[in-house]
Amino acid sequence: MADDTERDATELERGNESEPVEVADLADVEADLESLEFPATGTEVVDALGDREIESVEGTYAVEELIPKVDRERFDSPGAVRVQIHRPTVAAAMKKVVEANETLPNAEFRWSQRKAFEKTFEALKAIDADDDDEGIQVVSDWIVEQITEKEKLPGSRGVRRRAAKFCRSNGYQVRNDEWLGI
Repeated sequence: MADDTERDATELERGNESEPVEVADLADVEADLESLEFPATGTEVVDALGDREIESVEGTYAVEELIPKVDRERFDSPGAVRVQIHRPTVAAAMKKVVEANETLPNAEFRWSQRKAFEKTFEALKAIDADDDDEGIQVVSDWIVEQITEKEKLPGSRGVRRRAAKFCRSNGYQVRNDEWLGI
């Protein structure tokens, strides 16, 4: 997991992010994170920093809106938390999915599947930049419905299909060589 976190941090440094938060806010949050012992669970992070607010180009978010308050969610370092909150729209959607998945008996959310969900939300963010992230909301709601109704986390391919369906039905072109072009 540390390699994935380091890779995510490198991508952020290269500017591959569509909705960065203010650097000063991240520095303050990271300073507060230093009081935690790592690895830390999502519950521990939210308990310590839940009401702390960060600013992004999308608006103001409390940390508790971005980090799932579950014990299975683990962060290896303050930098891993920073990677998560650096993409607030995607983080909020993933929080909803992770917390819904936690209601399932024997809930499992493989790292590769999680990364595919995040990549789908990022693709929707890039396509749906002017529509209040409606696509992200629609797809995250659909995932939660699948968890609730079928008592099963949908596969990453199904999530991509649902995202592509949303895009096409709303006039967004999705090419076959793109992530959502399934």
